[in-house]
Amino acid sequence: MKYTPLPSALYVKNRAKLAAKMAKNSVAVLNSNDIMPTNADGTMRFRQNNDLFYLSGIDQEESILLIAPDCPNPSMREVLFLRETNEHIAIWEGHKYTKEEAQEASGIENIQWLANFDQVFNTVMALSEQIYLNTNEHLRAGVVVETRDARFIKTCKERFPLHEYERLAPIMHELRGAKEPAEIDQLQIACDITEKGFRRILNFVKPGVTEFEIEAEYLHEFVRNRSKGFAYEPIIASGASACVLHYIENNKACQDGDLLLMDVGAEYGNYNADMTRTIPVSGRFTERQKAVYNAVLRVQKQAMNMLRPGVTIQDYHKEVGLIMQSELIGLGLIDMTDVKNQDPNWPAYKKYFMHGTSHHLGLDVHDVGTMHGPITPRMVFTVEPGIYIREEGIGIRLENNIVIQKDGYFDLMRNIPIEADEIEEIMNS
Repeated sequence: MKYTPLPSALYVKNRAKLAAKMAKNSVAVLNSNDIMPTNADGTMRFRQNNDLFYLSGIDQEESILLIAPDCPNPSMREVLFLRETNEHIAIWEGHKYTKEEAQEASGIENIQWLANFDQVFNTVMALSEQIYLNTNEHLRAGVVVETRDARFIKTCKERFPLHEYERLAPIMHELRGAKEPAEIDQLQIACDITEKGFRRILNFVKPGVTEFEIEAEYLHEFVRNRSKGFAYEPIIASGASACVLHYIENNKACQDGDLLLMDVGAEYGNYNADMTRTIPVSGRFTERQKAVYNAVLRVQKQAMNMLRPGVTIQDYHKEVGLIMQSELIGLGLIDMTDVKNQDPNWPAYKKYFMHGTSHHLGLDVHDVGTMHGPITPRMVFTVEPGIYIREEGIGIRLENNIVIQKDGYFDLMRNIPIEADEIEEIMNS
């Protein structure tokens, strides 16, 4: 792995938090993600199941974590099962965890090879009444591929039909929503790497440069700083393409007078940054571009101050919409007649600002966490308002990542240039 792993104490603490929420005489089982195929004998890069990673720090395929806090046999209360390596695997695939390395990474004493799983699991299940099984229950998930967890659920229910089955996902969403200090440190590194990429771009962009060349500059800077690369498919959108929210073709040349919207973030240690900046290709905003840009920036600053403990995301989004409504009226894009005649389910401002302002951030870019309950300290959110004027070819979005504190917030992207004058100054230096 390129990144420096977090201390095992984090994973010991995370498992203790889970154990405290489990029913008495219960067991939880989590499986790693599969290595997904491409074509012929090709495979995609492995990405660990985030729940298993959160509880163990183990970043390897074919891993199973078993947690049974009340098991009468203390050695079976936490068991980590790993793929047993051999000389052939070492030659063709490289190094895999030894038992000692897995103990050091996870803080789990009992490390077993996968071949022993059925025997240990049968024993633990005989001593348990309930079992927690894991699925992807993200509100926006489109689950079309059967996972290792899904296959395990089928076989487990066939073998143990009389046990009580519980959902692990709601507990994991609650636990992962509020980040531990070590996780915030990892997110800060991801944001710092993203800053390096953006500053590199400010000195690179000029008329005639292609979007894919800009993408390559980011990737170079990310990987050389120990990131695997982009946290998600990067959006490098110049001109009218900036009004396409999920534009990922990144194949056009940047033209003089255009704006360039870049929604990019570095990954570090499986934690993700999520930044958006919009800059003038020529190095100077036009008067109209700057007016829209500053309107978006004002909305972002006010939105950051509104995200605080006790607020719900749903109410927050409504309040941000009212702030955006005022800015759009000031820009002459809507008027009070539009507001008066608007559909309450699709307010007038949605014509120019059609997406949400914030989402959880962490091991997933759209991380799990509360969407209807109150916000709590140590949650991490994006703040990303935007204005998209298709008839003018102007698309502007600005996005920072913030940590919610008891009083206010901490901006993980505080050092990334965002003021229009500062961006112009750097681009023309």
